[in-house]
Amino acid sequence: MRAALWLLALFGVAVAVALFAGNNQGTVTLFWPPYRVDLSLNAVLLILFSAFAIVYGALRGTAALLRLPRRARRWRLQQKERAMHASLLDAMSQLLAGRFLRARKAAETSIAQENDLSQSLPIPHGKQLRTLAHIVAAESSHALQDRTTRETHLQQALDAIPPNASTSEQELREGAQLRAARWSLDERDANAALDRMSTLSAGAARRTLALRAKLKASRMAHLTGEALDTARLLGKHRAFSPAAAESIVRSLAIELINDAHDPTQLQSAWMSLDPSERAMPELSIHAAQRLSQLDGDPAQVRHWLLPVWERMVDPNQSLSQHQAFKLIEVLEANLSGIDATWLARIESAQQADPRDARLQYLSAVACLHRELWGKAQQLFTQAAPKLADKKLRGSAWRFLAELAEHRNDEEAAAQAWKQAAIAVL
Repeated sequence: MRAALWLLALFGVAVAVALFAGNNQGTVTLFWPPYRVDLSLNAVLLILFSAFAIVYGALRGTAALLRLPRRARRWRLQQKERAMHASLLDAMSQLLAGRFLRARKAAETSIAQENDLSQSLPIPHGKQLRTLAHIVAAESSHALQDRTTRETHLQQALDAIPPNASTSEQELREGAQLRAARWSLDERDANAALDRMSTLSAGAARRTLALRAKLKASRMAHLTGEALDTARLLGKHRAFSPAAAESIVRSLAIELINDAHDPTQLQSAWMSLDPSERAMPELSIHAAQRLSQLDGDPAQVRHWLLPVWERMVDPNQSLSQHQAFKLIEVLEANLSGIDATWLARIESAQQADPRDARLQYLSAVACLHRELWGKAQQLFTQAAPKLADKKLRGSAWRFLAELAEHRNDEEAAAQAWKQAAIAVL
């Protein structure tokens, strides 16, 4: 369609020229004394058009000739810029391929080319390119265990972008700081890693990558409280699966509990945990056991174990076998001074499930502490043969032997001691 329109326009121009030039009788006379030149109007117009075309072409040619040095300079700069980018791409490729010497050499070549080019022509993205090349060189030096060269390139990368730079440049600076923290972690220098991460902005410090590095550094430096807070943030950011996040938080909370060296420290550590964490059966049992080891108040131990106890006796909830035995074991060791409320709890649970040997055993121990000898002997006799745990079964027979000796029944005592010995084998 466009070709047809151009053809019609060409025909129109040809017709117009033919009509104007074919019947044009006009003449142009030039007087230059003593001369006179007569020219037709068509010839004059043709001469003028030709002269215009020649002058225009001469001016354009002259301008193009004058621009040749500048175009040649621009072409040389473009070639240098392409070589600079090619060196950086080669450095990154060699780094990914594990050829660290070649990667560092290519990165340093790119840096030298950028410095040479920036003296001739300012590069809009020169800071980012120079910083990235320094990071690649530092990464290669880290892989080569060349710490001096690594720190030199790292410092040059940080100096290339000031702290008040633009957003894109600032992100590259933060990336260099994160990489430096990872290098310190690789060298098992947790304090250096934490120092490097402390220079990050508030927004960068909350990123998942930064939090992961901070968690690793905190655990390496045995800063359990800080590591626990970081693990909670990572769990909220869904950096781990729910099961993995719970496992990490639980292990850190257990470590925090183990770091306590007296009941006061343990109480502070326990209250620093979230309510959801204090509701974990493993943590409650471990904290109560640790408090018992530190000669804490048995009433406080039983108070910490109360939610786990209610969970165990609740038909709609359950504990694992290991957790249940640990609970019975810790409660048994902290029944001294047991009050009527706890005794009623244990007896109610035992009566609700009379076939549970563990509850029979715990109820018997509670009766011993309340000096209810007859009832304790009856419950021990029922529980001892049925207990699956060797330790609890041996303890039950031992208590029966002691009760028999208290009654001066030597035959029953000997038989109970024999069963206690068999139970622990």
